[in-house]
Amino acid sequence: MIKNKTALITGASSGIGLEMAKVFAQQKYDLILVARDLERLNALSKQLCSDYDVKVAVYSKDLARPEAAYELYSEIKDAGLTVDVLVNNAGVGLCGCFSELDERRLMEIVNLNIVTLTLLSKYFIRDMISMKSGKILNVASTGSFMAGPYISVYYASKAYVLSLSEAIRYETRNSGITVTALCPGATRTRFADRAGKKDYKNAMDAKKVAQAGVNGLLHDKKIVIPGAGNKITCFATRLLPRSIMTGAAARVQYDAMTRY
Repeated sequence: MIKNKTALITGASSGIGLEMAKVFAQQKYDLILVARDLERLNALSKQLCSDYDVKVAVYSKDLARPEAAYELYSEIKDAGLTVDVLVNNAGVGLCGCFSELDERRLMEIVNLNIVTLTLLSKYFIRDMISMKSGKILNVASTGSFMAGPYISVYYASKAYVLSLSEAIRYETRNSGITVTALCPGATRTRFADRAGKKDYKNAMDAKKVAQAGVNGLLHDKKIVIPGAGNKITCFATRLLPRSIMTGAAARVQYDAMTRY
């Protein structure tokens, strides 16, 4: 009997992470789902096991704690689970003037979007190198390509994610490992509300973003930008002065923040 491959997805209780879990389950991947909300994880696990006949392990973790990445890695290893695909999807943002933002919320963004993503990538990529196979999908953003006034730390964190993804992709290019950065624009999830802003009318459906991300990963794409409008925006960053792109981003974010 052929054993299913296993995908680990962080931030799997809602939004893009939840939809990615469904996509991987449809393709007969067993799953390791991680988020803070255990009730949502258990409900999703039950649904996926029933609908797709896959195995699902759930871990309730606050990945914004710096020590959480090693705890999760250790618990997965102790359970004898092998991770073939790592999806670093968990992320958080915060709108407002940088000088006025709450320090604890800022550190939550840095810890979750940067520290935990970096450590999970490092821990699991070592195992993948030993196996001579594996895939990593890091969820960045169209904001990775520009500065983001009024959502500054989030955009900066996603620029880090994109840069790191491209770098480790190059380093592991001959190791049987692929690394893909997914760069969605506005997506209909709980992200905007949690960040303190209104969602956009043209926000993409999370299911479409998830499908694009998984397809790009499985086809070894370096960068995946779902949606024609988002592709145009990211391409424009190569042509227009950064000051113009920064001003445009500022207007969009300020409007969304003040309408909240």
